[in-house]
Amino acid sequence: MSLLVVGTVAFDTIETPLGKEEKILGGAATYTSITSSYFTNPNIVSIVGHDFPNEYMQKFENHNIDLDGLERHETKKTFFWSGKYRSNMNIRDTIDTQLNVLEIFNPIIPEKYKKSNYVMLGNVIPSVQLKVLKQLENKSTLIAMDTMNLWIDNAYKDLIEVIKKVDILMINDQEIQQLQNSNNIEDAVEKTFLLGPSFIIVKLGSEGSILFSKNEKYVCPAVTIKQVVDPTGAGDSFAGGFMGYLCSTQKNSFENMKKAIHWGTVMASFCVQDFGTRNIMNLNKKKYLDRYSKNFN
Repeated sequence: MSLLVVGTVAFDTIETPLGKEEKILGGAATYTSITSSYFTNPNIVSIVGHDFPNEYMQKFENHNIDLDGLERHETKKTFFWSGKYRSNMNIRDTIDTQLNVLEIFNPIIPEKYKKSNYVMLGNVIPSVQLKVLKQLENKSTLIAMDTMNLWIDNAYKDLIEVIKKVDILMINDQEIQQLQNSNNIEDAVEKTFLLGPSFIIVKLGSEGSILFSKNEKYVCPAVTIKQVVDPTGAGDSFAGGFMGYLCSTQKNSFENMKKAIHWGTVMASFCVQDFGTRNIMNLNKKKYLDRYSKNFN
């Protein structure tokens, strides 16, 4: 079984109340690929610039991430984002965004990826997600997507088209209410199911998440962490744990998705304990198995 991860690979500069890190490895596809690699061997489709260091390429390869779909542009720079978190860590301000290679990102899916059994469409502009979907050839592929309020505001029509074509929508509580212009999460979920997805995961930040099917609901608590250092990438790490586990088990039932959401939660909990990808880059198997067992067995 194979997992295809589509999204951004980036440089991030991140400031939180606990410190600041300059130009570290980031991007949705980065976090998702790394955390999913503890369960399966993911394939990544993204784009970087001429300034992307080989040492970061090596980090991907060390996690058995296939890089045939990672394009390197010869003249443009890698996507860059800078943000600063406020004291409660639930609010962040974007300081700088430099699209660079993302301005010309036209994802080309390598032939060997087109029949992927599992696909994670990371948080990129919906028009790019649509281009990926048009290239897939396996009609039984399980497709999940993530999105954000920016696309609800600025790419609504394309976003709706993507949602109609996927099996799993990952979205936070405020975003799904914004999507459906509703003050009630369950009402917004019910309306979103009418678009076509079979499962919806509503992320609640430090409160955990909720897995919905059309007939069932499962509330998953968050893993309690003594100190959150950097929330960046938590949702993408969650997606990696979730999709990586599904891919490794090849079972798409609601019961198995409950286990997958546990693994997503565990991976997200490791992510927030240090800046960027530092804590998820070299996870100890015993450590993550122990955390799973302590919280979900």
